[in-house]
Amino acid sequence: QVQLVESGGGLVQAGGSLRLSCAASGRTFSTYAMGWFRQAPGKECESVPAISWSGGSTRYADSVKGRFTISRDNSKNTVYLQMNSLKPEDTAVYYCTADPAFNRIYTVPGYWGQGTQVTVSS
Repeated sequence: QVQLVESGGGLVQAGGSLRLSCAASGRTFSTYAMGWFRQAPGKECESVPAISWSGGSTRYADSVKGRFTISRDNSKNTVYLQMNSLKPEDTAVYYCTADPAFNRIYTVPGYWGQGTQVTVSS
């Protein structure tokens, strides 16, 4: 079992930056792929970035490439999402996710956090 707790959301102006953190419980964190999904009002939930257990593989949605960076620190059981050059369309609830398989982390991850709101004003 993995429990995920996100932090770092908030209100920021367009062009600004935020860093989300996700603290995971469980001794198997280092064996799990991690990712972030987001859901905006009236829109489908979408995978934003994903990272393999080692950090050696990452995957980004086209909408965030070059602006968002996912990273992890297995010694701290934490995954991060650095978001730069934020746009109003990035406004959403962001969910941290975990799954043993990398090919599921950006499709149907098994574990989800409670979500943190990110609001980007124009």
